[in-house]
Amino acid sequence: MRQHHIFTNNSFLYLVRWLFLAFLIAILSGSASALFLFALEWATTTRISHRGLIWLLPVAGFTVGWLYLRFGSAVEGGNNLIIEEIHHPRQHIQLRMAPLVFCGTVISHLFGASVGREGSAVQMGASIADQFARLFRMSSDSRRIVLMTGISAGFSSVFGTPLAGAIFGLEVLSIGRINCNAILPCIFAAIVADRTGILWGVHHTHYAVSLIPSLTPRVLAAIVIAGGLFGLTAQVFANSTHAINAVMKKHIAYAPLRPFIGGIVVATAVMVSGGDRYIGLGIPVIVDALQHPLAPWDFACKLVYTVISLGTGFKGGEVTPLFYIGATLGNALAPLLHLPVGFLAALGFVALFAGAANTPIASTLMAIELFGAGIGISAALACAVAWLVSGYTGIYRSQRIDNIKCAAVPLGGTLATLSPRKRAPDAPSRPAVNSSEGENK
Repeated sequence: MRQHHIFTNNSFLYLVRWLFLAFLIAILSGSASALFLFALEWATTTRISHRGLIWLLPVAGFTVGWLYLRFGSAVEGGNNLIIEEIHHPRQHIQLRMAPLVFCGTVISHLFGASVGREGSAVQMGASIADQFARLFRMSSDSRRIVLMTGISAGFSSVFGTPLAGAIFGLEVLSIGRINCNAILPCIFAAIVADRTGILWGVHHTHYAVSLIPSLTPRVLAAIVIAGGLFGLTAQVFANSTHAINAVMKKHIAYAPLRPFIGGIVVATAVMVSGGDRYIGLGIPVIVDALQHPLAPWDFACKLVYTVISLGTGFKGGEVTPLFYIGATLGNALAPLLHLPVGFLAALGFVALFAGAANTPIASTLMAIELFGAGIGISAALACAVAWLVSGYTGIYRSQRIDNIKCAAVPLGGTLATLSPRKRAPDAPSRPAVNSSEGENK
């Protein structure tokens, strides 16, 4: 009886401590995300009203690159730096990550880069959270929980999806394993951060799917085929982005010149081909993809614009462009697979993200939060297939491989340390040396 009493008291103290800390992180992260979303709305409206701003995209890219070179070399790893710090804590994330990624992303959107927003929200949330770990001199284990809490708060508040945000913070760290030690603060922070944004006046986009077909054998087969194509596209997206980034780093030593060159390419393509619909977040196109047929090449164009923007060093994120690519790819595949346009666009919206980020559970929950519970089973199947087919690739190269996904590989390493030559069927399943390599997002 006495042991039970002590356990109850310890559990209560643990509950109070982490709820209070998660509340503080959520309030600050949710407020930062709200300000960020308002700034992005202004940047998007201004760019649309002044189309000629696209010609200044190279200058904008150079400016952002110089700011990071001058003030942000310690935080340029972005999301990968955060994931790496959770796996192998070394030094606290500097608070300057938040204003740098905030300004860098707004500038990218103002002048027409094809980037997202989740990377900025996650980095702001994690950098804010890590200041509490520094303030309270937390242990490495507690600091890991704090960082995951910041990730969940940032993701939730920028998309308005608290369930997906909570699980994203737990699932994105490793392939094949979810750290449930942080489940309480992650869930609470995701909820409070989302509510905080709403209290500040944030209005998230409403997505609607009008027709969800019955799960007949034909429909299930079509979902599996579509999921496989979403997974392959996720693989192309991740590999292309990393390849362009590697080529730019190899041949252009001065970092600010990389987004300068990328800005020239994107600006020229937009003005010559009229590709305005493929820059920025592209949310209106996503909404259209859920309602009626679009041009079948929209997904490919958005993919090219995005990998050039991110691969050359513009700041933002990958997730909203992935939503765009997935929704428009699903829109294009719907007539071929004899499925409703909106239904398959919605599946592509989440499944491509699941494959590229290696987060099938968070992606399924996002589908339920955005499109309703009726799509949950179909989304789970599509996300699982996309996750499997995408293989050992992903947009976050610091993700650790903790379980076999589709072929035997050395466990314990990261996606960054895994080359195609190492993916032999008889590869030993034992821990490999991890890498602290960060990717410039």
